Amino acid sequence: MVIIMEYIERKRLLFFGLPWTFTKYTIQEEYIVVNTGLFKTYENDCYMYKVQDVELQVSLLERIFGLGTVICFTGDTTHPNLQLIHIKHSKEIKDYILRTSEEARRKRRTLNTLDIGSGMRDGMLTDNL
Repeated sequence: MVIIMEYIERKRLLFFGLPWTFTKYTIQEEYIVVNTGLFKTYENDCYMYKVQDVELQVSLLERIFGLGTVICFTGDTTHPNLQLIHIKHSKEIKDYILRTSEEARRKRRTLNTLDIGSGMRDGMLTDNL
């Protein structure tokens, strides 16, 4: 039995946490979708396997109204820092994205590498003396 999780959240105002904006976030096992706009709408997708790290930020006002901001650091070209701003259940969603992105990388056999400073600068090998 396969359980498919999906979160649909709206960006909210900090004032009482009311969903009075036209931004909707859909978080599924395979991707994150951000829909914005009223008259001219934009839809942006980010595959879950591209999410490298996730951060949760909760200000004092967000804490008062039960909101939070989830920041996804991705390898996506359009949104390298994908922000899910002022959403409810932010801790639960952050944990879900972190867990699901790791599973998606394992399924695709994707490897994340970091540039630790290999001594290359502008295509030339430099001596670190």
